[in-house]
Amino acid sequence: MAEEEVKDLELMDKIVSLCKRRGFIFPSSEIYGGINGFWDYGPYGARMKRAIENLWWHEMVETRDNVEGLDSTIICHPRVWKASGHLDQFSDLMTDCKKCKSRYRVDQMADPTTCPNCGSKDLTEPREFNLMMKTFVGPVFDEEHTAWLRAETCQPIFVDFHSVRVATRQKLPFGIAQIGKAFRNEINPRNFTFRSREFTQMEMEFFCDGEEGMEWFEYWKQQRINYYKNKLKFSDDFFRIYVHEKLAHYAKAAIDIEVKFPFGWGELEGVHHRGTWDLTRHSEFSGEDLQYMDHDNSRKLMPTVIETSVGLDRTMLALLCRAYDEEKAATAKEGMDEDTRVVLHLPPLVAPIQVAVLPLSKKLKEPAYALYKEIDRHFRCEYDETGSVGKRYRRQDEIGTPFSVTFDFDSANDNAVTVRNRDTMEQERVNVTQLRDYLEKQIEA
Repeated sequence: MAEEEVKDLELMDKIVSLCKRRGFIFPSSEIYGGINGFWDYGPYGARMKRAIENLWWHEMVETRDNVEGLDSTIICHPRVWKASGHLDQFSDLMTDCKKCKSRYRVDQMADPTTCPNCGSKDLTEPREFNLMMKTFVGPVFDEEHTAWLRAETCQPIFVDFHSVRVATRQKLPFGIAQIGKAFRNEINPRNFTFRSREFTQMEMEFFCDGEEGMEWFEYWKQQRINYYKNKLKFSDDFFRIYVHEKLAHYAKAAIDIEVKFPFGWGELEGVHHRGTWDLTRHSEFSGEDLQYMDHDNSRKLMPTVIETSVGLDRTMLALLCRAYDEEKAATAKEGMDEDTRVVLHLPPLVAPIQVAVLPLSKKLKEPAYALYKEIDRHFRCEYDETGSVGKRYRRQDEIGTPFSVTFDFDSANDNAVTVRNRDTMEQERVNVTQLRDYLEKQIEA
């Protein structure tokens, strides 16, 4: 294994360890040995995950007049998945090693004739494995009562297209967005939360006239690229655009936004021109006419769909991977010797804690805590009085807190506090009356 590959694996191990140690992400049911492909988000992870959700929702729904929100059920009518093609076509080829009993997706094997684990060539014949997770609805567990956990959040959007349009009086073009859980019975979950069996999707389906389809595809592609550059602060060398040349039979264009993870380039978001296929299929299988009546032009049409679909778990993992850093720094001014500073350079908009309030001494607890309660109304905040201020800085660095506010013995006299910048470790004296404005400008920068 090349030295660079070893370093990447070590980096991934450090990120996983930090997530466990600092309460970002834990293995689900860990006291029972865990369950592969399932993860729990701890206190900081839950805060960060919600911050990403809120940012996406704000950018995609709240700032737009032509996008509506939806929150649909995880279990849909079984015929939804028949219409979408998932029951017939949503599968991967799987093979097992007869010697070591390892199981693989064939498309993920460098050599589909050799076991990556033990090198044996004694493998089973590749066979189809449907990724839908099966359950039952009702008191009898038989085929008549079979249901499926949704494999993607977009299908309920198509099914609810008319209901949303009528309720909101929207005209084409307009979109429907939702954030929700999806489930895929992955053969081989891997790379931490990158490929899991339970995950959260953030999707928007934009319905338009087919003649304007490519124009809207280009619009949403650029909107999503701008989001990663301007909101999540991804640099040009951290993400790239992959243009699909081989398309689904119903698609006219598709791109993936890929991110450079420690384990290699991986898909983060897809922007797809899906044509009229989805609504046409659901019209056919449900018997309901899902065409749009264009009263302005006295015509009926089946809307074309432009989709943006991003994994929330993958977004969070990408942010953590990009943010993780180890710095050698002489930090005597912070009360510590030269050491390795572990820091998460998270964008302030999505950091789990945006501002930490630290009294220089426990004797200053009362005024410092009062300040904390005041600014906690406006930012994601944390109060910490345990240990030396240097150690508290280090704790905040590890969870990615961009600003630490220290209330010292001079604060009561000059009505000012010291604001420490996580990335530069520079400190600035700020009057308490100006603190909120100062922090807002820094966070939104």
